[in-house]
Amino acid sequence: MPLVTLRDSPLAGGPAEIYYREFGSGVPVIFLHGGWGYEIYPLDEQAQTIKDFRVLIPDRSGYGRSTKPAIFGPDLHQRGVEETLLFLDALNVRQCILWGHSDGAVIAAMLGISQPQRCLGLVLEAFHFDREKVSSRSFFQSMVSEPECFGPRVTDILKKEHGDPYWSQLLRSEGQAWLDIARSSNGGAPDLFDGRLSDLRVPAEFIHGAQDPRTEAWELEAIRGDLPNTHMQVIASGGHSPHSEAASWKEFNHHLKSALTRWSNVPKALDRQR
Repeated sequence: MPLVTLRDSPLAGGPAEIYYREFGSGVPVIFLHGGWGYEIYPLDEQAQTIKDFRVLIPDRSGYGRSTKPAIFGPDLHQRGVEETLLFLDALNVRQCILWGHSDGAVIAAMLGISQPQRCLGLVLEAFHFDREKVSSRSFFQSMVSEPECFGPRVTDILKKEHGDPYWSQLLRSEGQAWLDIARSSNGGAPDLFDGRLSDLRVPAEFIHGAQDPRTEAWELEAIRGDLPNTHMQVIASGGHSPHSEAASWKEFNHHLKSALTRWSNVPKALDRQR
């Protein structure tokens, strides 16, 4: 795996080495993984579908082979935005398509709001809107108190990717971050974007599993309320990771390829205008 060195990552709290995977060639697509890392929900089913794009998959600080540990807390996603921008700058990627899954989708949307000129489009999978995530509170508490409870298949993947015993520290930190995020609302904006999701002007494709256990009942309607003209694809058979689940990946790939193809024509159009 190649790497880039960052002189000062706000997520690592200092210098960081960011390892990343890369395949394909063409318009850059940056995949931002979720809170358990990349290998638990890999892009095995997308390797051929999107090989005509340059796909870059960085491990954020705190994950995989990148610098560990990282600074978790209620501002975890904003720190992820800043590190992602440093990663793009290090590789001289001026514009790209961002595809974020779960926590990565939050980071992608925040980046799209703050730096729209860097984004050709956003694929937002298993998106989070709500700060409190009441239905997931016990899930986050289990991550903090007993990370081993998720079973040997999950823990074996996490041990292999993040190292043992560090993998359990990672889950505890991630779970505590979400509990801290819930407490950070303090009666203010109930959403992770402080009421600013409606400021998103970058083309976005939301792809969501109808059976995602991490989604509050009101979240999808809240997103539609803030972004009434955005594309939202709800896959009936999908759970929290429709891109890697046996029942949903083919439908996911159809929506993904359609969005990427639509946005990848933008640089060509701009080139013709120069």
